[in-house]
Amino acid sequence: MKKLILLVLGACCLAALSSNAAEKREHCIKRIESCEAIIREFMAPGSQHVIPRVVLDRARAIVITNQFEAGVIFGMRGGYGVILARKPDGSWSIPVLIRAGEASVGFQLGGKAVETIYVMTDDATPRMLFKNRFNVGVDAKAAAGPHWAEAEAVSQEVLDTPVLVYTKTKGLMAGATIKTGYMSRNDEANRVLHKTNYTMPELLYGNFVECAPEAKPLMDFINQIAPPDSK
Repeated sequence: MKKLILLVLGACCLAALSSNAAEKREHCIKRIESCEAIIREFMAPGSQHVIPRVVLDRARAIVITNQFEAGVIFGMRGGYGVILARKPDGSWSIPVLIRAGEASVGFQLGGKAVETIYVMTDDATPRMLFKNRFNVGVDAKAAAGPHWAEAEAVSQEVLDTPVLVYTKTKGLMAGATIKTGYMSRNDEANRVLHKTNYTMPELLYGNFVECAPEAKPLMDFINQIAPPDSK
């Protein structure tokens, strides 16, 4: 048993090392397109996952993540995401790629894919991503966000939560787990995608970099569902 655990841990270390390999632009584009497809599916007419306008109007940043999990003894959830932030003038930033992951400990069977949208309602929370890692629900309070049918009854206390979480799960996972979700910056991926040496702070809050053509449809859709404000 001890030998098996060591083998599994070794495989996890190799997976972590491979995640740091040189980024390829086609892979970055696929991540952007995947995140665009996720939020379009969430916001599609008739979807039970539609984020109400009262929440989107408060958004200071929107994060879309796609995570994967599978394991037998130790589960490692890896994935990717994208963040867009409202700049001081009320306009939206260009889409910025991030890493998204979660480690879990417990006995597990099967696999799971998790698509999640995080609506950040203040300006301080997205800036936490400037450091190496931002732990959702630890570094900032997080709560399940209200859906369209609940919009009229939502309390101000819920709307004031720094991170409102919208998620749906595909696949099955059996067994108890202990999870800590996190996001981290991916400067290398953004250098490849946007062809710039500017990093996350400048990409989110500056006007130095033009949006990559492949990321423009996502940026346009965010502007459609959460129009720029006048702040």
